Amino acid sequence: MEAFLRDFTAAQSSRGPYRRATAAELAAAEAGFAALLDQAPHDLDELGFSVEDGSLVRQEPDSERAWGLYALDRSAPPSLVVEAPHASSDLRTELIGLELFRRTPGAILAVGGAHRRREDPAHDTGTVFHVVTTLLARRGLPQVQLHGFNDTTLISADVVVSAGAAETGDAARRAADRLADAGFRVCRAWADPCRGLAGTTNVQSQAAGGTPFLHVELSRTVRETRRDDVVRALVEADLRKP
Repeated sequence: MEAFLRDFTAAQSSRGPYRRATAAELAAAEAGFAALLDQAPHDLDELGFSVEDGSLVRQEPDSERAWGLYALDRSAPPSLVVEAPHASSDLRTELIGLELFRRTPGAILAVGGAHRRREDPAHDTGTVFHVVTTLLARRGLPQVQLHGFNDTTLISADVVVSAGAAETGDAARRAADRLADAGFRVCRAWADPCRGLAGTTNVQSQAAGGTPFLHVELSRTVRETRRDDVVRALVEADLRKP
């Protein structure tokens, strides 16, 4: 899975094929993913997705329908949505997301399908990524969304933790505490200025509807050298649906 995900991300290009989904396609994606979650018949193949074992949904390669990759852990009831919307620009966030997914029973992994310059699902409600994650939020699943920043953008912090535009709750505070316990310099966006890294314009956080939403920004050095420590801290924070 890691090798596949690395290849999936590496294939994304700022000049790669991409087109926006139509309103009808977004509605079909919502219905299809809802059926998949309920292990019912679905028509996701008509949107260009291939579905393997009812748990891995991936877009067709080299297609303009570059609408993402989604994985479901069927070993436990759905518990947490792990999101990497900008995998090819916020480098290594997809690998952190994959490991958190692996270590969280019942997790669902969502990875953006196109380069950020082609599609920015964290700031665009007209994407399949947004439709899927919003569907999951309506089902009461907490979300953790992973992003990256350059070391020089905020030299005083390794990690920025926020709830985006959602209400800061216990999950965000626990995550910040566990990350600090792991030795990271944490900027808590509800208490400190974090140089525009708080995710307040994030559309998934705006659509969370009262379900916990955690926006985690990681410096380049952390993403390259301390991925396991980040995952361990987030697992210890226990962000899953009760």
